[in-house]
Amino acid sequence: MNIARLDNATPQLSLWSERDPTDPWIVRESRRARRLTVRVFHSGRVEVVVPPRTSHGAVERFVARHRLWIERKRSEAQRDARTPESFPPPRIDLAACDESWRVHLAGGIGPLRIKATEGLLSITGQPSETRQLRSALRRWLIRRAYEVLGNALFDCARANDFQYQRMVIRRQRTRWGSCSTRGTISLNCCLLFQRPQVLRYLLIHELSHTRHMNHSRRFWDCVGSYCPDYEHLDNELLNGWRRVPGWVFGES
Repeated sequence: MNIARLDNATPQLSLWSERDPTDPWIVRESRRARRLTVRVFHSGRVEVVVPPRTSHGAVERFVARHRLWIERKRSEAQRDARTPESFPPPRIDLAACDESWRVHLAGGIGPLRIKATEGLLSITGQPSETRQLRSALRRWLIRRAYEVLGNALFDCARANDFQYQRMVIRRQRTRWGSCSTRGTISLNCCLLFQRPQVLRYLLIHELSHTRHMNHSRRFWDCVGSYCPDYEHLDNELLNGWRRVPGWVFGES
């Protein structure tokens, strides 16, 4: 196994399918991890989270013990895969803030520009490739996330007496959020597609890390004191990728 970095903050170890983006097995080393865990995402992606300095042999033995469960979950993901979506989408629904945006291709010449007014995303310009339009929509999504999630995080922290230093927005395939030891909270723009209750749980989760930089019993007690139904919401968030439109990560 070779070390690869998927982002600047998180060391990632590739397992077997290193160069196959449609069938990746990823091992992620986490300073917070106290034991080996495995998750299978809706796309079939397998992520094994391990404590620091875990040997390759230990990872391989862990995967071997859980191989049947992993393959069953991957089969379920393939069975429940969404049908291909049309692009550009006729509208974009942001459940977190109860917004629905109609997408209108206005045409014209020059670079692509998106103007957002009263539930309408008017896109002017002529893209030479589909990926340019995808990139434009993703940039708009991240800008909207800074506004919506930024306000939500500020209000949640103030209402529950949490302190954090700053917030950043990212578009990630495997993480909904994180909190650094310096108090920087990173949020995934895809949280915009989740229910408000699920978003609030994720905010409480990350804010609780400003007090407990681990997943200890004290950490979960802190989360539970502000969000008693966190276990149910955590399970819902685990499947939250099903609510994210394909264009957010699609390449074509």
